Amino acid sequence: MFTGLCAFPLTPFHNEKIDYRAFEKLIGNLKQANVESICAMGSTGLYPYLSKDELAKVTETSVEIAGDTPVMVGIGSLRTYDVLKNAEAAQRAGARALLLAPVSYHPLHEAEVLALYEKVTAEISVPLCIYENPGVTQFSFSDTLYSQVTQLPNVGAIKIPGMPFADTDADGNGNAAGKARLSSLRNVVPDHVAIGVSGDKFGALGMQAGCDLWLSVLGGLFPNTVKTMIASSQSTSSQAAIAESERLTPLWDLFARNKGGMRVMATAAAILGYTEANCLPHPLQPLQAEDKQKLEAILTQLSLD
Repeated sequence: MFTGLCAFPLTPFHNEKIDYRAFEKLIGNLKQANVESICAMGSTGLYPYLSKDELAKVTETSVEIAGDTPVMVGIGSLRTYDVLKNAEAAQRAGARALLLAPVSYHPLHEAEVLALYEKVTAEISVPLCIYENPGVTQFSFSDTLYSQVTQLPNVGAIKIPGMPFADTDADGNGNAAGKARLSSLRNVVPDHVAIGVSGDKFGALGMQAGCDLWLSVLGGLFPNTVKTMIASSQSTSSQAAIAESERLTPLWDLFARNKGGMRVMATAAAILGYTEANCLPHPLQPLQAEDKQKLEAILTQLSLD
């Protein structure tokens, strides 16, 4: 399942409760688009904000609506005990894979992160995607740690930040540093472990450089737009994928200004009628005033699908 587009939809709220009707519409949109996989309760899916019971019900709903489309579920938590409980609930509810970032309040040592993954991989029966998200967790994986964790049982993929693919080569093709980073990872990660790129601004470059899948926030609401970029990046028209990504620069800028894509996608979902106007749990808030107006204009101009 670790190939192509893994779409990361929002988990919408209404009056501090999960809005399952809205969530079903979001998952239905992804199923209709024939995405390769869905990650329910990734960062955009707000997994740290959900109880174990909510995680189980969201997983059940995702699996039911997604049908044959594989569903991956985020299980991160501060304590390994709770991670294992989340993993148990997600697997019981039908998750085909699990996503785990080293979530912490106190910064973690590499030995502690390795111990987390050792304990979790020994207890699960479905593939695990290791999630490097230093912007949130304040933890970056060294090549040595990647070599260690990807040797563990049940590890099927790693999700790396998109930033390594931002540098340009002498011809301005935008993939020289990305290819070097990917080559470095391929030397330490077993062949059976897929390498996925995140950070939507860099997704097209990552796929062009040879990543196996794009784990996409944008794809959680506009899957066909991302699928088109993936198809272009893997064909002779790879420059078309880069051009399409550059066309979305106003959206990427809005992501950057709002500390990531979560608030932007939540607001977009409301504008498009999928959710209520404020579909985030307090204290999180959707875009306000000027940024919301900018997003409305962007959605009109870019014709995302």
